[in-house]
Amino acid sequence: MHRRLSIFTLKILTNPNPIPTKQTLLRSQFGRFNPRPNTSAILRLLSYTPLNRRAPDPEDPSNLIKEDGVSILSQIWIENYREPDKIVTNLTSYIRRFELWVLAYQKVCADDMGAYMPRSSIQRSAMEDLLALRNAVLDGRFRWGARLEFYIKSPKDKTEYESLSKRKIKAILTATQPSPFQDKLVQEVLLMVLEPIYESRFSQKSFAFRPGRNAHTALRVIRRSFAGYLWYIKGDLSTILDGMKVGLVINALIRDVRDKKVVDLIKTALVTPVVTRNDDGEVKKKKSRKYQKKRVLAEDEPKPDPYWLETFFGFAPEEAEKLPSWGHCGILSPLLANICLDELDRWMEEKIKEFYHPSKSDVIWNSPEGEAEQGNTSWPEFVPTSGPDKTRKMDYIRYGGHILIGVRGPRADAATLRKQLIEFCDQKYLLKLDNESLPIEHITKGILFLDHVLCRRVVYPTLRYTATGGKIISEKGVGTLLSVTASLKQCIKQFRKLNFLKGDRDPDPQPCFRMFHATQAHTNAQMNKFLSTMVEWYRYADNRKKVVNFCAYILRGSLAKLYAAKYKLRSRAKVYKIGDRNLSRPLKEKKGQSPEYHNLLRMGLVESIDGLQYTRMSLVPETDYTPFPSNWRPEHEKALLEYIRLDDPKTLEEQRTCIMDQGLVSPQDYISMLVWNYKRSPVPLDQFTNVTSGSSDIENDKQLLLESNQDNLENRTTEDEVKGERFCVSQL
Repeated sequence: MHRRLSIFTLKILTNPNPIPTKQTLLRSQFGRFNPRPNTSAILRLLSYTPLNRRAPDPEDPSNLIKEDGVSILSQIWIENYREPDKIVTNLTSYIRRFELWVLAYQKVCADDMGAYMPRSSIQRSAMEDLLALRNAVLDGRFRWGARLEFYIKSPKDKTEYESLSKRKIKAILTATQPSPFQDKLVQEVLLMVLEPIYESRFSQKSFAFRPGRNAHTALRVIRRSFAGYLWYIKGDLSTILDGMKVGLVINALIRDVRDKKVVDLIKTALVTPVVTRNDDGEVKKKKSRKYQKKRVLAEDEPKPDPYWLETFFGFAPEEAEKLPSWGHCGILSPLLANICLDELDRWMEEKIKEFYHPSKSDVIWNSPEGEAEQGNTSWPEFVPTSGPDKTRKMDYIRYGGHILIGVRGPRADAATLRKQLIEFCDQKYLLKLDNESLPIEHITKGILFLDHVLCRRVVYPTLRYTATGGKIISEKGVGTLLSVTASLKQCIKQFRKLNFLKGDRDPDPQPCFRMFHATQAHTNAQMNKFLSTMVEWYRYADNRKKVVNFCAYILRGSLAKLYAAKYKLRSRAKVYKIGDRNLSRPLKEKKGQSPEYHNLLRMGLVESIDGLQYTRMSLVPETDYTPFPSNWRPEHEKALLEYIRLDDPKTLEEQRTCIMDQGLVSPQDYISMLVWNYKRSPVPLDQFTNVTSGSSDIENDKQLLLESNQDNLENRTTEDEVKGERFCVSQL
């Protein structure tokens, strides 16, 4: 035994890398004696545990995630806003990034399941399926609109398609089905890489289907920029949102994107037919059920929209009702629609520049530059608003498929522009328009846009000026203001569509039977949320108080009729008598010796009932007249442009020069700052173009820097480092 131990110890000491295996532990071989003991080898042997090591798999999903997907997406936005006119030729490199696919999976799961899924919660099998989908897209094996064969399925889809019967398979293949989960993933990835490219190129005149822009933005632009216009052209091009020829869409797409794989993928999504046949022809026997149970939602099933949100969606104006859906493009369709209509925006911007003819005698728009404005367009303009001594100008705005053009000048100019617009739409979009689809209306008739009426309001301001001799004269003037008011007629129309009232001239509220089985507290809470949303929707309307108070009257009357039918109170007057004006008091109390409602509320045995809001006009907030800047941009665009500006080396040099010119930094501090920057990121010496060789000796420059700041050159001994600091001195 001692002999075996000595042989084993000798083997360890003679082997510099003693990683034992099964063979080395069983065999005993003699070797040459090594007198130097290898103690580290003994420690490695004692701490050794056998592991099954294998080479990392390059296709392992966990190994492909090298960076955060949000940071990659941010870099795409920054690159496109830094060079907005650059033609993009290589988008496949971004589609190859697996991080974007994981981010798209998280977003689609949040929309599909109603809950955000962290990356750590994604199962390994789902990551492998996601990788297979990415490879299929890159290899050209992906097919849109698959019904039975999927690369990846939704986490809530538990269907076993291999075991389905022929009847169910036929129903899946022939009936209308929602977009497959894998199609939504591909659409999301394409939107991630395409949206930054075109958002940096889109016109500032369009406001629909774009991040950071909405109907409120369009109304604020109209209030600020459309004052002073006399004739308006309102056009409806929403037929374009129903669909366009594939060739026109692709031609508009390849103006800025020349990646063949991405273009072919979008083209395939447009030409692949969508099955829309329903089973209406089959007559199914109705089953009579005495009692219908409430459907219980699954754990991973998203909750339906609450009643107040569903009601508010019913108030969508005509311009925002239609959402484009082209082929299998899904969420990519609004972006493609804006890409096609961007040609119209660019054409109208050129027409605006051509049409502009300033007049020095005018109150507003009297400068030679079309965009530079002298005067305030929101200030009352003195009539007449047109004539030979007035500036000729027009403006344009587009929201989805609806356009609004304001013309300052004679009506003949508006008619000429309308004719040119009809010809342009015929050539570019093969869209046949006529004079009826593009009516020319005077401002005095009222222009309806986004359920708001644009009209001219005559005001009589008091003018005070100093006459000759220093005498101050005050006199009444007359002027016009652009009024943006909410359309009460449209509000009544929307309420009637939602069955809240009947009648036109004398609207009569109808009971809201959808909330019949809900408690009084829940019903009041739903209506309060709806009213709060309506207050926000009419935020920029001049008659905000009036229209919101009318909405509160309709909802209060509807709930009063509902409670009268539910609690058998017979009339609204009795409901108001018991429940108070805002319906905050309980309408049904327990009979007998039960405690009062306030005692039950204090004990937590009943729900607190919130009364209806805005039952009086004084409770409605005032109209928001916050000034809107002429060069307005969304917050995310401001952040991107500011980041690009600060990242530019010219900006840093301008700041340094400005600080030195104002005397905020002494020369010694400035030398220290430049040397510190050079220490942080040394610049190659060939970039020091301002240094004149031979102007002074390197040792003299080193001595000058040592005198100004003794700590700057402690670690600088080479000639290159001193030349870099010599450049800092030359900047002074």
